[in-house]
Amino acid sequence: MLGKKKDKEAAATPSGATAAAPPRGRIRQIGQAYKLTKRHDKRIGWKLLGVFVAVAAVLGFAGFVFLGPWIGVPTALLSALMVTMIVFGRRVERAAYAQVEGRPGAAAAGLQMLRRGWDVKPGVAFTKNQDVVHRVVGRPGIVLVGEGNPARVRNLLTVERRKHARVAGEAPITEIVAGDDVGEVPVRKLVKRVRKLPKKISPSDMTDLLARLRALDAMRPQAPIPHGPVPTSAKGMRRMMQGR
Repeated sequence: MLGKKKDKEAAATPSGATAAAPPRGRIRQIGQAYKLTKRHDKRIGWKLLGVFVAVAAVLGFAGFVFLGPWIGVPTALLSALMVTMIVFGRRVERAAYAQVEGRPGAAAAGLQMLRRGWDVKPGVAFTKNQDVVHRVVGRPGIVLVGEGNPARVRNLLTVERRKHARVAGEAPITEIVAGDDVGEVPVRKLVKRVRKLPKKISPSDMTDLLARLRALDAMRPQAPIPHGPVPTSAKGMRRMMQGR
């Protein structure tokens, strides 16, 4: 009888009951992201608390006056939590970029955050001194991004511009040097800079351009992008952003 009772209880439990359990994986990611951020910002906890309290106080007072306590206060708390999470996400992103900046392959890792509508190819050209040129293709055309020694990288970019100009057709070619010196773009601002470039070609032109570029790439070796602490894939960079 006891065995049958246990069987009935087991049958009554939905097979997907574990899905209703707390999302421990997500909570763990947030915890790891917090630890990552705290290495670069020791007061992150107090800052997030301050944001939450300030937003909750302002919206809570306004909600209490105009909507009443039963609607205004809960709405204010949820809004404060949302704003705090947005601020936290930006702090995590900043800490992740700080962790990779200055290391070989940092620009490649940052560019991999470009998603739909962009084709990113790390290391289309390189030197033995780890000067590298990465290529991004999108609606703005061809974007060549160099990282390494500024003088050597600019020479390498000039060579690559000439090679790409043979197959670029009407697509414009933009050169960017990643770095912290004057005239260079910091890695943390690289994706934003690329996204702000004006759109010059149509999606169909981009498809034709990528086909021509693949033929160009087939004629040369792959660059030895540094591995180790710097992720060189979109998944790896997003994991770092999440503290994983």
